[in-house]
Amino acid sequence: MPRHLAIIPAYNERGAIGATVADVLEHAPDFDVLVIDDGSTDDTAVRARAAGAAVVQLPFNLGIGGAVQAGYQYALDNGYDIAVQVDGDGQHDARHINVLLEHLRANTNLGMVTGSRFMAESDEDGYRSSTSRRAGIRMFAWVLSRLVGRKVTDPTSGFRMVRGRGVELFARDYPHDYPEVEAVLLLHFHKLEGAEVPVRMRPRTTGVSSINASRSVYYMVKVLLAIFVGLLRARPVVEAGDPAAVTAQQTL
Repeated sequence: MPRHLAIIPAYNERGAIGATVADVLEHAPDFDVLVIDDGSTDDTAVRARAAGAAVVQLPFNLGIGGAVQAGYQYALDNGYDIAVQVDGDGQHDARHINVLLEHLRANTNLGMVTGSRFMAESDEDGYRSSTSRRAGIRMFAWVLSRLVGRKVTDPTSGFRMVRGRGVELFARDYPHDYPEVEAVLLLHFHKLEGAEVPVRMRPRTTGVSSINASRSVYYMVKVLLAIFVGLLRARPVVEAGDPAAVTAQQTL
């Protein structure tokens, strides 16, 4: 029988982690819940366990990428077939986990399904963010859509579900600093298809986002550089006199 895991990375989320775990357990009962406590200095781990989650405590703060990769390694080591990422701040609505799961099951060609904040039927249903942040998301969406050959509306969404080879890949190699955009590209390079489904996300009620207005420009520049480096790493080695390889390289 397939085994499913919800991976919840958390850093100093004592105010939200208990409700987040309870939300997943209530609305996605087929999923075991794992909280990766990313070196928190508060009692996030204690509250997560009290709510019913398994907890892995990292000895120091690795950042979101390192925490998520630890979750995928746990999933791989313990035989989970499907894993979903859920933010520890309570913004991801666990009622949508089964929406992602149904779409993944119905489309056997997919390696990942992402919950998109920007596919709502109306502006009132859509996600609201600052002008600078929304501009950055649109830029990443434009770049990724052209690189992966499909429309990407929410490249920075951390609400995503992967299976099989995707779990193995992310356990072995997951981007670190701001990983969401790079992860989409990583899957594409490994011939794993992705798709999006519309979801609603809640506003943050506790804690502080790591991305604020002053860091938005830094974030955009760093992610674009990471995409460029990823493209260089993905280039095939060209043998002398191999026109097919040259042609493949020129399409990147």
